[in-house]
Amino acid sequence: MIEFRDARVDEGDGGRLARAMRDEIAVIYPGLVLDGPDMPKAGPAELGPPGGAFLVGYHEDRPVCCGGVKRLSPEACELKRMYVVPERRGRGIARALLVALEDRARALGYTIARLDTGPAQPVAQALYESAGYAPIANFNANPVASFFGEKALG
Repeated sequence: MIEFRDARVDEGDGGRLARAMRDEIAVIYPGLVLDGPDMPKAGPAELGPPGGAFLVGYHEDRPVCCGGVKRLSPEACELKRMYVVPERRGRGIARALLVALEDRARALGYTIARLDTGPAQPVAQALYESAGYAPIANFNANPVASFFGEKALG
């Protein structure tokens, strides 16, 4: 069972998990700076109130995952910074995180969720497609993403 708590992407457990995700992405995509000027923004302003949120998931009081909701428009949001610690992968935590983020997006009033992932992350793409995300055109100008998905939250 995962307990999700509100957090910040730049401090505390949320900040630590977000940094671990950035470090892993830097290895998967050499030379990529996740917070660089050419990348979609996903900092505290985007992943915080009033239009966004950042969640940390805990298992037995240990932080094991994180992810955020970013406002794109009054109807649509983007799910960002999804990460599960390596030692807890393959146990359904990513799917639970995705559901928690969709629930938060609904609570914030969004009716559409969008997300993206890159070519070196086929497991993430498979998760998103199995959860109902249909391929769409590049909506956020992410230069490394190869899959852009959208799901109605109705």
